[in-house]
Amino acid sequence: MAEHPPRHLLIPFAGRGSPACRAALPTLKLPNLESLLSRLSLADTDTQDESTRSPPHERALAKALGISAADGCIPWAALEALQTCLAASGDTEAWAHVTLCNWQVGIDDVALGDPSAIEIDVAESAALLAVAEPFFEEDGIVLYLSDTPGRWLARAPIFEGLATASIDRAVGHPISQWSPLGDSGRSLRRLQNEMQMLLYTQRVNDDRAARGVPPINSFWLSGTGALRKDAKRPATTPDVDDALRIAALRDDGAAWAEAWQALDAGAIASLLADYTRGADVALTLCGDRGAQRYTVQQRGLARWAKSLFDRTRAITVLESL
Repeated sequence: MAEHPPRHLLIPFAGRGSPACRAALPTLKLPNLESLLSRLSLADTDTQDESTRSPPHERALAKALGISAADGCIPWAALEALQTCLAASGDTEAWAHVTLCNWQVGIDDVALGDPSAIEIDVAESAALLAVAEPFFEEDGIVLYLSDTPGRWLARAPIFEGLATASIDRAVGHPISQWSPLGDSGRSLRRLQNEMQMLLYTQRVNDDRAARGVPPINSFWLSGTGALRKDAKRPATTPDVDDALRIAALRDDGAAWAEAWQALDAGAIASLLADYTRGADVALTLCGDRGAQRYTVQQRGLARWAKSLFDRTRAITVLESL
């Protein structure tokens, strides 16, 4: 009989404390998640408060990938640079993600809009990089296009040890709450101010206004840091399912509940089927404050009998995240 490969499913925003999503939580019917949780055992819990720059799903993914880093310093950009061959294996230079975005100006504060909603294409991303390059170079920062339009890769010593907030933390919140602080942050804030003035004059934004889409008026730094030479490659890379992300960030309770129902009928049902076929599966559920990883620790009649008396209500688990 063929051996089933191990599988690890990681779900960001499985729990959400925003008002509409929290109100929608008791209405969820998640039979496959209920069934899966009754068969798996809680193997790891990571709970911190919501002030962390790195949200639970990023901390859980980093741990699964064998990456150890301080809060706000998980080197996602350095990892992408390695994977796209911009950096060589063993490279310990510091990188960052520079994500073009729309800062939403309100009466009392300026909030970060979700960059995934601004509809930027490859041509716009390349045109703006060409304009921005000289300004970044003055601060010793080298820019590269990435495979994601509107997100650049940046290399510079200044990103070493610089804690930055994940976009998933900052979206919808005041900029001042999450901007990098300290001496190294000052030059970056100056660069951000220069870029805001520069972007205001760009033809790209005139064309965007004509299309009725939000202007690109700033950038957000995240994923800062360097990869350690001793980082170990994991045996299994988690499948990250972002189906809940957009609804969660918008606090659209109805859409979040609908996405959860589809997730239960899709990816969760598939993981349950893999478990039933004898595969080694793992499930990590992440919320605003914590992440919980469930794994196979026991099979057979003993586990089945235990599950009859030790059923875990999915809603209770999601509320705890």
